[in-house]
Amino acid sequence: MSENYRVLKAAGVVGSATLLSRILGFIRDAVIAWYFGAGFSSDAFIAAFRIPNLLRRLFAEGSLSSAFIPVFSEYVVKQGQTDAFKLARSALKFLSVFLAIVAIIGVLLAPWIVRIIAPGFGEGKLALTVTLTRIMFPYILFIGLVALCMGILNVLGHFAAPALAPVLLNLSIIGSIFIISPKLATPVLGLALGVLIGGVLQLLVQLPFLVRMGFRFWEKTKFVHPGLKRIGVLLPPIILGGAVYQINILFGTLLGSLLSEGSVTYLYFADRLVQFPLGIFAIAAATAVLPRLSHQAATNDINGLKQTFSHSIKFVFFITIPAMVGLIILREPIVALLFQRGEFDATATRLTAEGLLYYCIGLWAFSAVRIVTATFFALQDTRTPVQTAAVSILANVLLGIILMKPLDHGGLALATSLASILNLGLLVRALSRKLGSLGWRSIAYSICKTSICSLIMGLGVWGSTLFIVPTDNRTLLNLFLSVGGCIATGLCIYGVFSFVIKSPELDSVMAEVKKGIGKK
Repeated sequence: MSENYRVLKAAGVVGSATLLSRILGFIRDAVIAWYFGAGFSSDAFIAAFRIPNLLRRLFAEGSLSSAFIPVFSEYVVKQGQTDAFKLARSALKFLSVFLAIVAIIGVLLAPWIVRIIAPGFGEGKLALTVTLTRIMFPYILFIGLVALCMGILNVLGHFAAPALAPVLLNLSIIGSIFIISPKLATPVLGLALGVLIGGVLQLLVQLPFLVRMGFRFWEKTKFVHPGLKRIGVLLPPIILGGAVYQINILFGTLLGSLLSEGSVTYLYFADRLVQFPLGIFAIAAATAVLPRLSHQAATNDINGLKQTFSHSIKFVFFITIPAMVGLIILREPIVALLFQRGEFDATATRLTAEGLLYYCIGLWAFSAVRIVTATFFALQDTRTPVQTAAVSILANVLLGIILMKPLDHGGLALATSLASILNLGLLVRALSRKLGSLGWRSIAYSICKTSICSLIMGLGVWGSTLFIVPTDNRTLLNLFLSVGGCIATGLCIYGVFSFVIKSPELDSVMAEVKKGIGKK
């Protein structure tokens, strides 16, 4: 089985599981929009959820996995699985204590944290946000352990269970709206309880798979393993370098709280739509490729690492560029289909679609940054992503302040996109200097073909909207059929033209799939 096929297969497993999670996530958000609308309660919940969710990205699934996987992979390659498992058990023990302390501190400091994260909230909304934050803060303990389990399983070649875990979070939140919220005087508290329950369920589902693969939680090990020191050195810079997008989104929430009521909610739902292709393809590809890149770095296979990087970046662009074009054209019908019901009215749809437009401008950059930073982390180079991240975050804050006045919440989304494009440019330049030629001519050739096919697809989708997307009488069924028809049209056009101009990515995907079938 070729290395490209291994990565492609793993990305397919993660992407498929993420697709299911994203679909349930949209159902979750649609239910939230229907039940709470875009206003007082939803703003408070979204602002409160940003805090533990950011910590999840900073200390858990993104950064922790990126710091743990290269070191754990090196132990597997050089020391053997027994010593590697000792490191993993030590990491689980240490992380449990550390995150429990973080959760306690977060609960105690919630009033001050909320005042920083949402300075524009009035006293009533501020008090509700503090309560929600306190309920959800322990979520970081469970999701941090989930992230570490995910890292262990991914290095051992198992991707399905960790990728499916977020499904349980979405089901828990949906269930809480129907079962818990109606019974409470303040219904939005039910959402917070749903988040906490979801964190517990995500952890529990990982454990049987770890045991099945030979990992024994109960065996003795040092509380502080020597390998933890290396992970600890890598983690702080990875926190900043690997979570730039989330930090920029956080600043968007902060600045959005200074705008009109509902702005935080519009940005949240717009970001959720961008996260759909980003999670299914870019994050899935980065999750799948990091163990492979880490193994190649540990064995000093630099040529193999370059080839894996080139293949991954081309594949990500092949998927995300047409997704970006499609989302821009269909942004308002998609928002209406998913969210416009109950308290979420046509005005909320239009303003959410506006934020989505500006986020989509940077979708290709959000996606590519994932692969480039994964390459740096596999090489255990954390300084470079930190340097570029600092520049990107500063640019996002300055651009947000400048653009929020003329473009309102759309300016904050545009600032995030422009800052990510800047971050990508700086990272690519640094990686070229570090590794030399990465096959940029081949990558550029692939991007050109992908862009041409995407533009042709975009024209076809735009033409379809003129005929089949209703401008009035937008029933759920009409929207579903029309949006589905436009998406199907776009997929057909993109597939046909990719085949006609012999897109290297389409050929690569088909060839690797055939190889995989032939190996069975």
